[in-house]
Amino acid sequence: MDELTHPITGQTFPSPVPPGTGWPDDPATPSTPVAETPEEVASLAAVADLGVLDAEVSVCRACPRLVKWREDVAHTKRASFANEPYWGRPIAGWGEAEPRILIVGLAPAANGGNRTGRIFTGDRSGDWLFASLHRVGLAAQETSLHAGDGQRLIGARMAATVRCAPPDNKPTLLERDTCAPWIRREVQLVLPTLDVVVCLGSYGWDAALRTLADAGIAIPKPKPKFGHGAEVDLGEVTLLGSYHPSQQNTFTGRLTEPMLDAVFSRALELAGDS
Repeated sequence: MDELTHPITGQTFPSPVPPGTGWPDDPATPSTPVAETPEEVASLAAVADLGVLDAEVSVCRACPRLVKWREDVAHTKRASFANEPYWGRPIAGWGEAEPRILIVGLAPAANGGNRTGRIFTGDRSGDWLFASLHRVGLAAQETSLHAGDGQRLIGARMAATVRCAPPDNKPTLLERDTCAPWIRREVQLVLPTLDVVVCLGSYGWDAALRTLADAGIAIPKPKPKFGHGAEVDLGEVTLLGSYHPSQQNTFTGRLTEPMLDAVFSRALELAGDS
């Protein structure tokens, strides 16, 4: 397989990138166990260490349609990235291991996180998100271009509900449920320090409610409704809603920079008050 040059490190990689070959921030090694079925996802997710969980997430192959799609995209590539290697694997959670704020989204983009190996990185949505996080003090840099670019989160962590890029950005219910043990365990492991969960879009909102309920947090009935700026005090944590920074929302003005900044400023306020 032909190898291409990583745009930050200058090292060459095939697409998709094998685990443990030197890609920046790759949590896995060649010996990291690989989940091939939903049952194996559930079994492997039952670990006590966040780093081990991240590694296992990053090599998962339990959803055949998503594996094929993410790897097909990594082989064919978007024309503007034709000379870059694509990560082409699931995207692990990223950020601090003991966060006060957790940001939950839907799934990585085919030519964004699936290319760069970092959640919300390398596409227009990520540009908006990281710029806002930097403005309010939750990210060290205003851009997140690629794994290895020096970006870091401050008191925060990001996680996707579904860890592989899905066709048309639409995972099936089976794929969502197969992937659920990964975020369920991730939330359990970071919950002791967590104050706020920021949900990007209704998909992230619903996933956060399910996941927090699985972690033993009482969810009000009827289920709290998603909305931009929605805020729900769940006792141990506060849930905040934001429109997703997709081009559909940002190009139309449904989501503006001040609107997004307001949500993250509120998250920071809540975390600081806890």
